[in-house]
Amino acid sequence: MKKAEKVNFIIDTLESIYPEITIPLQHKDPYTLLIAVLLSAQTTDARVNQITPILFSKADNPYDMVLLSVEEIQEIIKPLGLAPMKSKGIHGLSQILIDKYNGEVPQTFEALEALPSVGHKTASVVLAQAFGIPTFPVDTHIHRLMHRWKLSDGSSVVQTEKDAKRLFPKEKWNKLHVQIILYGREYSPARGWNIEKDIITKTIIQSKK
Repeated sequence: MKKAEKVNFIIDTLESIYPEITIPLQHKDPYTLLIAVLLSAQTTDARVNQITPILFSKADNPYDMVLLSVEEIQEIIKPLGLAPMKSKGIHGLSQILIDKYNGEVPQTFEALEALPSVGHKTASVVLAQAFGIPTFPVDTHIHRLMHRWKLSDGSSVVQTEKDAKRLFPKEKWNKLHVQIILYGREYSPARGWNIEKDIITKTIIQSKK
């Protein structure tokens, strides 16, 4: 199976399994998505979805968020881990959004990555899911599967992102990255992996290279 054939097989299989997708992190607008993605670092989406309703009931926009102290934010998000860093980031970026962007979330990599605690992956997710701008955010699931599928050497998430963008059609990036994450969680996990259930990886491995 050549790379082009792998890519088409992956796209077709994921489309058959996940014809419709929902964004795993609960949010109502670009700001709440930005905060939810920031909070998801080194924890699960499910845990974030338990905490964000509590946080957003007190502040679901930058103007209300800066009225909370860093300590108040930290206390709410403490169950998610990395709370000291995340709370400073949330408070700091909220103030910058007010000062520089009239309380709106900017729509460029450069502006987003300049915000406290916002890295490339977070910026990618926000641009893709809040604004529909084609990006290919690479999380641990995508990084693992691109390696398992022999589409990337797995040397770094930066390289994996480059490979994914090179191989997959741009118009499919935003839906496809969510489909791969969902597939990775359900059929191709890091732990307890059963290749018999992982039809994509099994087919690729068994095919002639």
